[in-house]
Amino acid sequence: MGLNEKQQRFADYYIELGNATQSAIKAGYSKKSARFIGQENLTKPNIKKYIADKLEEMKSKRTADGQEVLEFLASVMRGEIDEEVILTVGAGEGYSEIMRTRKELSARDRIKAAELLGKRYTLFTDKTDLTVAEPVQIIKGEPKRYEGNHTEVKYEPKLMN
Repeated sequence: MGLNEKQQRFADYYIELGNATQSAIKAGYSKKSARFIGQENLTKPNIKKYIADKLEEMKSKRTADGQEVLEFLASVMRGEIDEEVILTVGAGEGYSEIMRTRKELSARDRIKAAELLGKRYTLFTDKTDLTVAEPVQIIKGEPKRYEGNHTEVKYEPKLMN
């Protein structure tokens, strides 16, 4: 079941204001019953669903996802984005004018974007990922000394239990 016109206005105002009583008044309900109607409307499943859907839609429009962030960083790194700069220019007799212009991003900004992308894709890691397939065995043994000029110590291995 859909919403009637008043319920839809209430839901839209509730999204804007976050206050059920004020939303009910703005939607056209009487001031006497606004508090009760506002709370009651928030318990109706179709109104709750409408509000939740609208909030989710607004969130997805305002919030950048991971792919969007990566695309932005890539375009900054490639120099496809420029920035607006405000300059003050002397116009004579002690006056100055404000002038807006666009300029390329600095090398520092582009390098930072490349660095962030590199971290994301682990391009700059010094660590080695080592996976051992066999279980580790600890070997215990007694040192065995050899005669001669060198003092090499060898162990006769015995598996520990």
